[in-house]
Amino acid sequence: MSIKITAKYVKELRMKTGAGMMDCKKALEESDGNIKEAINNLRKKGLASATKKAHRITAEGLIQSYIHAGSKIGVMLEINCETDFVARRSEFHELARNIAMQIAACPTVEYVNIEDIPSEVINIEKKIEAGKKDLNDKPLDIRNKIIEGRIQKRLEELSLMNQVFIRDSEIKIHDLINHNISLLGENIKIRRFCRFVLGESLDKKSNSFVQEV
Repeated sequence: MSIKITAKYVKELRMKTGAGMMDCKKALEESDGNIKEAINNLRKKGLASATKKAHRITAEGLIQSYIHAGSKIGVMLEINCETDFVARRSEFHELARNIAMQIAACPTVEYVNIEDIPSEVINIEKKIEAGKKDLNDKPLDIRNKIIEGRIQKRLEELSLMNQVFIRDSEIKIHDLINHNISLLGENIKIRRFCRFVLGESLDKKSNSFVQEV
């Protein structure tokens, strides 16, 4: 009888190997839930080394653009890898397009990682949460824990790497990146992106041409 592969098992294997979520899940399924056997299988396939590549310099890559249906939303993305060889691979181009589509679908995302969020933004969020009336009657220690949890949730909403992948709800963008690091054998970094929304920040006129005349 096969063991049910839970998210907890997948997370444990990922923490031990640095391999992507998808690779960990597959390895656990193939080993019938045996962690040690799954680790050995990942090592044989060369997939247990994503974290070891994290500090390699990424000076190549590409600029990916994406225009959402209807031409109302556009994205420009710079994604980097180590060599021009990988930058030309179809898998890398597919990854870049998937991430650009993710950004288009996530209006709350403003930063690549939580670590990129400026301290002044975090402080503003803390003041907002601390001032909410539903916390007034809470004991101080519970109040602080609630605020901390809400802040963490808000920071994750702002971070691209913490988003659930729109094409696979079982993984997040950082898992997708790690999977492709293992697949392509090079470090991969999302350097920057910009999301455009048609008419954003513009005051739209309510008066018609006839009224103006």
